[in-house]
Amino acid sequence: MAKIIETRISLNMEIDKDEMYWEQRARANWLKLGDKNSSFFHKYASARRRTNTINRLETEEGLEVTADFEISDTATRYFQKLFTSKGVGDSSHILEGIDVSISSEINTVPKSPYSVGEIQKALKRMGHAKAPGYDGFPALFFQKYWHIVGKDVEEFCLGVLNEGKDLDSVNRIDIVLIPKTPNPSNLVNFRPISLCTILYKLVAKTIANRLQGFVGQCIDSAQSAFVPGRLISDNVLIAYEILHTLRQKRSGKKGFMAVKLDMSKAYDRVEWSYLNEVVLKMGFAESWVELIMKCISTVSYTVNINGNRGRLFLSYKRITTSEGLSALIRQAVGVGNLRGVKASRRGPEISHLLFANDCLLFGEATKKRAYFLKETLKQYEQCSGQCVNFNKSTIFFSSNTLEGVKQETSEVLGMRCSTNIEKYLGLPNVVGKRKKESFQNLKDKINQRICQWSSRYLSQGGKEVFIKSVLQAIPTYAMTCFLLPKTLCGELESMFAKYWW
Repeated sequence: MAKIIETRISLNMEIDKDEMYWEQRARANWLKLGDKNSSFFHKYASARRRTNTINRLETEEGLEVTADFEISDTATRYFQKLFTSKGVGDSSHILEGIDVSISSEINTVPKSPYSVGEIQKALKRMGHAKAPGYDGFPALFFQKYWHIVGKDVEEFCLGVLNEGKDLDSVNRIDIVLIPKTPNPSNLVNFRPISLCTILYKLVAKTIANRLQGFVGQCIDSAQSAFVPGRLISDNVLIAYEILHTLRQKRSGKKGFMAVKLDMSKAYDRVEWSYLNEVVLKMGFAESWVELIMKCISTVSYTVNINGNRGRLFLSYKRITTSEGLSALIRQAVGVGNLRGVKASRRGPEISHLLFANDCLLFGEATKKRAYFLKETLKQYEQCSGQCVNFNKSTIFFSSNTLEGVKQETSEVLGMRCSTNIEKYLGLPNVVGKRKKESFQNLKDKINQRICQWSSRYLSQGGKEVFIKSVLQAIPTYAMTCFLLPKTLCGELESMFAKYWW
């Protein structure tokens, strides 16, 4: 009987391990909340692996390679070139527009010694099952076995933070490529994901946690992301008001435009020297800036293609900041080279809004203003290293803008015109359309998700979690900005009920 009990316990443990393995491969985090380890998740994991497998790539010369070592070498050379400094221009003009926002009193917080409690706080906030770095250890390992490894980890992290020890040994990142389009072959159509080690994350998150207390003082008010207390929906509402004004403007000699900028590889192109100068100009203490620069300048990379790592290479620039662009736009508006747009006659003049690494610019639709804007973007690119992806950037004109002016402005900026710029904000076009038509994309998105998850593969518990966690969450973002019509709410509830029964 003892052997039978022991065998049964061992078998159950092996079954639990197998289920956890397939749960992680399927990346279905809600599997444990109600559904069983069915064959569907095995098929889902296999299909996901086939989708993410890279079988071919295009080189910079336009040739197509299919061999594993050629694919790995092509990807490595692409990112090595992307992360290599191309030199910076004179950034004194940008620095003039950046105010000193960090006082000596505030600097006492980041300069004070770090404690064990701060490291433990950073570890507790990490997702336990997030993808691990090259060493294979997820945050769950450190959280569960902290009583064994905690002392050594604390000693290492405090040595880096307080004593200036090197970080090179753990600052190694695996780059994994996630396809953005079906069957991509060009590296532009992949989304690079950086997999860091937990030890590096502990150091970086401990620094970031201290920065949270005063980050709002050094980030421009036009930026509605990254800062606690600010909502990205605030800028969305302002943008909708201005776009509504542009659509309703049918008279007047001067037309106006809204320019949606897309920064090409925004998180990889900013020069380190530019970042160092900007942070020092804001007033941060030199010792704390050196600690930040050590975290980002000691990094080394390897590209992981289909589970195989390529050669290791160093990076010579990384991270992002939009403060310089805001400073240049403010200066151009101050001297009269650029002008913003008002949503009402007595309202404030809005020249730009920032959405993380995307930006919306507003101004007069004239050839002269377009030249000034183009020069401003070129100056920012030369100083910071960031460049605008003109293929993905678009212009929206007010209704009174003449066709000739539209064409001239578009040619100067090198961007295409768009009549529905709202889609770049992730929300429906509710201006100039009937309500039923404007929210059609929400119903289409829900229908698409329902078709992807056929009910015959899910148990009753799985369907319940799917409806609550996935389907009902789709309209949430739109509901933060707009009041949904009652008829639409009834239609959505009907779709959920039909799927449930």
